[in-house]
Amino acid sequence: MAKQSGLGDALFISGYDLSGDIQAVGNIGGGPAPLDFTAITKSAHERKGGRLDGRMQVTSFFNPGPVADAAHKVLSTLPRTDVTVMYCRGTGLGAASANLVAKQIGYDGTRADDGAFTFAVEAQSNFYTLEWGRLLTAEKRTDTTATNGTSVDFGTGPTAFGLQAYLHVFSLTGTDLTVSLEESSDDGAGDAWAPVTGGAFAAASGVGAQRIQTARDQTVERYLRVVTTGTFTNAVFAVSVIRNDVEVTY
Repeated sequence: MAKQSGLGDALFISGYDLSGDIQAVGNIGGGPAPLDFTAITKSAHERKGGRLDGRMQVTSFFNPGPVADAAHKVLSTLPRTDVTVMYCRGTGLGAASANLVAKQIGYDGTRADDGAFTFAVEAQSNFYTLEWGRLLTAEKRTDTTATNGTSVDFGTGPTAFGLQAYLHVFSLTGTDLTVSLEESSDDGAGDAWAPVTGGAFAAASGVGAQRIQTARDQTVERYLRVVTTGTFTNAVFAVSVIRNDVEVTY
């Protein structure tokens, strides 16, 4: 794969698209803290994974509204409850995406000498680490009726360690929207599409975000797609999926 820049990206927080108000994305990182287990009998360092962590840092412009997803309206509330963050490295179907369930830390403003007014915001993980996945929607997808989405090829063969998935619902006209995942070993050519066990989000009735995970030892096929059902006439949402290549335990 060719090298890429960081242009043409997107950032979602708890069902709000803040992409147009984000000046820069800073540190995106996570994983287990390395613990030193080196004994005096060893000739090199021995380490094991410790506490899982994750973080995202962004700089936003001052945009007070009036639209619902203006950065100041969303970020200035400094919620005590968890927020769900999705950074999309590109917005095409299958693009890489970083996901985090976190606490929002700070909303500190800086006015530069040239008059620029920006805010520094950090999201620090709460229980789950940062999770890199792939978009199963081309950025935001709009469905006006129950729809079977386009599939994404996650690579040769199935894996045996389950998956995690993130959903952001940006708007919903109707009563409810259920978003779920389906899988196939050959993109439906001979192996019919089937629901992923544990791969359905709770029915959504408005703006918001969710995270789900399957069993840790569950087999997940090579191809995945997003399907929608429910009572709605217009639904705008985004989905990111992490298919685990190794065992993941929280």
